[in-house]
Amino acid sequence: MATYLDYATASSAQIEADLCERLERIRLSRNTTQTQLAHEAGVSVRTIGRLEKGEGVSLDTFLRVLMALGIQRSLASALPDPTVRPIERVGTTGAERKRARPGKRPESTDTWTWGNERKAHGE
Repeated sequence: MATYLDYATASSAQIEADLCERLERIRLSRNTTQTQLAHEAGVSVRTIGRLEKGEGVSLDTFLRVLMALGIQRSLASALPDPTVRPIERVGTTGAERKRARPGKRPESTDTWTWGNERKAHGE
């Protein structure tokens, strides 16, 4: 029985292990050998084994395996559509964002000098 992993609280290692296990279960449910999948994905059998063990592979390899299994379209649903920002569109009349701009930090009126760290710690 498969257990549910909450991706919101899981570590990246836990998510990677869960995804790799899912890929292995999908491959087995389709009665496909590692050799067959490796051939269809254009990677080595050893790479498929490493992927299924969660030992880390490139993003390219991961995508090739998804494509060989025919599940690459599922990947698009994992990421939100970046063009849907209704609140932002009201103020910008529909212009697309080209770059990110972090908020401005208020400038400090104090200039730091040697010895200030003692004052900050109450020494």
